[in-house]
Amino acid sequence: MWCVATIDAEYIARMEHVLELYAEPADELNPIINFDEAMKQLIDDTRPVQPMKKGQVKRLDYEYKRVGVANLFVFFDRHRGWRHVKATQRKTKVDFAHCMKDLVDEHYPHANKVRVVLDNLSTHTEGALYKAFSPQEARRILNKIEFHYTPKHASWLNMVEIEIGNMNKQCLDRRIASMEELKKELTAWEWRRNKEGASINWMFNVDSAREKLERAYGALN
Repeated sequence: MWCVATIDAEYIARMEHVLELYAEPADELNPIINFDEAMKQLIDDTRPVQPMKKGQVKRLDYEYKRVGVANLFVFFDRHRGWRHVKATQRKTKVDFAHCMKDLVDEHYPHANKVRVVLDNLSTHTEGALYKAFSPQEARRILNKIEFHYTPKHASWLNMVEIEIGNMNKQCLDRRIASMEELKKELTAWEWRRNKEGASINWMFNVDSAREKLERAYGALN
């Protein structure tokens, strides 16, 4: 989960900030959204799949061919039991900016402030929105967003990583050959998980951190 050697005062400050944010009660007007990227290698068969027959399972040849890589932007709201996956060809600053616009205009249009927990990837900046939109539009979106960055080397602290693991096991653990097929499968998975209201019971808090990382805290003085 962590390496004590990488934990310094900045790491601890950001970690405690995020943990305090997680400890807040649900607030529909100021939702907390965990955000991150994942990827899916698109793979096609080299030979036709033999369909299932009576007394015989479907046959899939072990050989395959790579046909591309898809980027997956993943949003997760623990309090709402909601997630959304946006499959794209790229993950540039412009793509990130459009994800933030989607958040405030499509997914949370009535929120006062959408609080986004994310990592320090170079595309995850306010400047990305100015690259994608006019200054007026960029500022409009940013006025409804608040970025909360996890420490470096602390992907475990972002709850969306857990949901990405669920997505990989429940939806992406097989060959998918095209973006169209990928989007169809992700939409079905997302709908099912959202209907269930599947969430995460996050137990790690500031007190837990200070207890488990006692040696790292002590090294600060």
